[in-house]
Amino acid sequence: MTQQVKRAFKYRFYPTDEQAAELSRTFGCVRLVYNKALEERTRAWYGEQRRISYVQSSAALTEWKKTGELAFLTEVSSVPLQQALRHLQTAFGNFFAKRAKYPRYKSRKKSRASAEYTRSAFTWRDGQLTLAKMAGPLDIRWSRPLPEGTEPTTATVSRDAAGRWFVSLLCEDTIAPAPAPATDAAVGIDAGITSLVTLSTGEKVANPRHERKDRARLAKAQRELSRKAKGSANREKARRRVAEVHAQIADRRRDFLHKLSTRLVRENQTVVIEDLTVRNLLKNGTLARAISDAAWTDLRMMLEYKCAWYGRELVVIDRWFPSSKLCGTCGTVAARMPLNVREWTCDCGAVHDRDVNAARNILAAGLAASACGDGVRPQRESSRTGRSSVKQEPQRVTAGIPRL
Repeated sequence: MTQQVKRAFKYRFYPTDEQAAELSRTFGCVRLVYNKALEERTRAWYGEQRRISYVQSSAALTEWKKTGELAFLTEVSSVPLQQALRHLQTAFGNFFAKRAKYPRYKSRKKSRASAEYTRSAFTWRDGQLTLAKMAGPLDIRWSRPLPEGTEPTTATVSRDAAGRWFVSLLCEDTIAPAPAPATDAAVGIDAGITSLVTLSTGEKVANPRHERKDRARLAKAQRELSRKAKGSANREKARRRVAEVHAQIADRRRDFLHKLSTRLVRENQTVVIEDLTVRNLLKNGTLARAISDAAWTDLRMMLEYKCAWYGRELVVIDRWFPSSKLCGTCGTVAARMPLNVREWTCDCGAVHDRDVNAARNILAAGLAASACGDGVRPQRESSRTGRSSVKQEPQRVTAGIPRL
């Protein structure tokens, strides 16, 4: 039995001067419509405690186009503008459901420039994509083919800070629920900085430290940027060079994480990880830069959707589970375990490598929770935390819409 899932395939393309100008105008109009609609909603919500719906925002957009000040909105495709309003509606829905913070305005410099085209705003013919308001197709570099027999339902065009152009094609793909061969192997994963991940098998995957390798080159580019006059063409060139260094670092990091996550998912039927709060860990000023470079959140996201694709099980145990302090031999929990302690000896005489022991404890807790359907009971001192030890249900992943 097969099922339909949505998958996004991202490609780089090289627009002509006319296409680049048209897309740049569209990006600006999308940002303007989003910010103006957000301003109206903010005024209504904080001033009158009144909500504005998508239908009302769409009607307001029609009126804006009739004014002399905003008549230029009619020069670009209307579909990306409507999609911007839909995205704003989704953002407010998440805010009112307390799943996200209040929506923020889009910045011309800091926000990603993008525009979303639905099926009515582009033509897909003979493997070529032609967007609305454009005479010819985009020059896309097909690094991989789309799934056979599928056509894109949505095309999202974007331009990153380094000036590179990308198009993400969302497709309805038919896949088998368990394409990978069945296996009895299971692995527990402990995330770290010196070793990016330590596996319950004892293997340690070294942290490539992509940002550290290019730190000198990045610092030089940033110094050159700081010396340029604001608003000058040379400053824009220097800014572009800084963005290019950042983009190269991010590309290498993403490539490494894709290869690592694919290997872990293909080799193991069950993958167990910890529910790390990376946002709180980043408050540590000493380790924040190294934690950001490790990109644990990206690794977890990749494990989630790849487990769903390959028919694997991903178990996420409670963040308070004392994986490092728990002796895997006798079950004793050590009182303290500073970060500088990499090996420790339990009272029972067992000598533990901190990371390997943590990975094995994570695996054992995840397998126990998965087998009985029960949660993982965090073992901690209630007097120290002020909170009782309650059972935490292991989280199961759901298929998302990743960009390949």
